Amino acid sequence: MRGFILTLALLFALPTFADDKQALQQLLDQFLAGAHLKTQHQRFWTDDLIYTSSSGTRFGKADILAGFKDDTPAEAPDSVYRGEDVDIRLLGDVAVVAFTLVGVTGDSEQRYFNTGTFIKRDGEWRAMAWQATKAQAKDVAGK
Repeated sequence: MRGFILTLALLFALPTFADDKQALQQLLDQFLAGAHLKTQHQRFWTDDLIYTSSSGTRFGKADILAGFKDDTPAEAPDSVYRGEDVDIRLLGDVAVVAFTLVGVTGDSEQRYFNTGTFIKRDGEWRAMAWQATKAQAKDVAGK
């Protein structure tokens, strides 16, 4: 009987996991598409964010938001971002999202390995810890 109940519980939980993965993927895609907008950062990060940049500095959400004047850029963003090889791992109301961030500015392309820890609060996923590492040329070429 316990096995049957466990099986039923897992069957009903599967759509929730799929929904959460889809929600996280959508959140990431929307954030990267609008990374030049302050409102995207306000929505994406928790207030208690710990961000470790690829240059080795650590800061929080307030520092990120302070870098924006407002949410109406005068012109198109200088860089366009996308995520590749996205790996989402769910652990209940916590998720780890690892991906390759690709930033394109003009003819130049930069790649970073990013790993974010997300927490689901009040039904919304937000990133509470972030680590960015610049990919070395050999990593970019897949060697």
